[in-house]
Amino acid sequence: MASTSSGRNNIQGHPCFGGNRHKNGRIHLAVAPRCNIQCGYCTRRHDCVNESRPGVTSRIQTPKEALETVRAVMKNDLGDIIKVVGIAGPGDPLANEETFETFRLVGEEFPQLIKCLSTNGLLLPESLDRLAERGLGSLTVTINAIDPVIAGRIYKHVLYHGKRYSGREGGELIISRQLAGVERAVELGLTVKVNSVLIPGVNEQQIGLIAERVKESGAFVMNVMPLIPQADFAHIVPPSPEELELVRTANEKIIGQFRHCRQCRADAIGLIGQDSQGADSGCSISQLAV
Repeated sequence: MASTSSGRNNIQGHPCFGGNRHKNGRIHLAVAPRCNIQCGYCTRRHDCVNESRPGVTSRIQTPKEALETVRAVMKNDLGDIIKVVGIAGPGDPLANEETFETFRLVGEEFPQLIKCLSTNGLLLPESLDRLAERGLGSLTVTINAIDPVIAGRIYKHVLYHGKRYSGREGGELIISRQLAGVERAVELGLTVKVNSVLIPGVNEQQIGLIAERVKESGAFVMNVMPLIPQADFAHIVPPSPEELELVRTANEKIIGQFRHCRQCRADAIGLIGQDSQGADSGCSISQLAV
């Protein structure tokens, strides 16, 4: 069993890890367009500034443009509340070299900001040493199943080192990489949050198993999120707030539950639930590589 993360002194004030979310904000930098898996509930083609969901951004930035965004935000009225700079897509950050360059640039100029990353975990074990070198303080890994057959239903395909996997084989691969990554991250002193998308009729019975497994691996907190019906799962009715709360309460006996998630955009800026995107108004089609 992994020991509990010792790195929490690196995330003081992080609104997703116990910091005051009413006073502490974050910047998400959309520098990572490419993804290495295809989740059945994910579509990243459409963007409207009125949307708030993972995978949405008004435009992709280069690392240098992202640094300019941080500079601008830190100079304006939001500067006093920003505690975290995070990269959460719109693809998977670890499938994009721009992620590492962005953290390097921002870290050199704003060392006081907590660095945070959200990933599907496929490339996590082999990326952690580089992330630690860049001062990453916290990490979120999305884990939706422990059973590889169920994972194979959720992930249409997994692209790993030039080879495409699907079904049970793809499920086994991504689960093994996710769990190994969580354990290694904890060993390196990172504080780990695990996201799990609750998909009625697909993975309800997996949520408790995920909670037990990641708690054993040293994860700090779990965030059970409701399905946003779209793509292959557009026909599924999402869990009600009451159903979601029942699942969270049941799993709270195993691991702490994060309850104020708003399933943020990849370019969110500000307080959770009170974001101010730098996007132009209106809707557009994002040209994202998969």
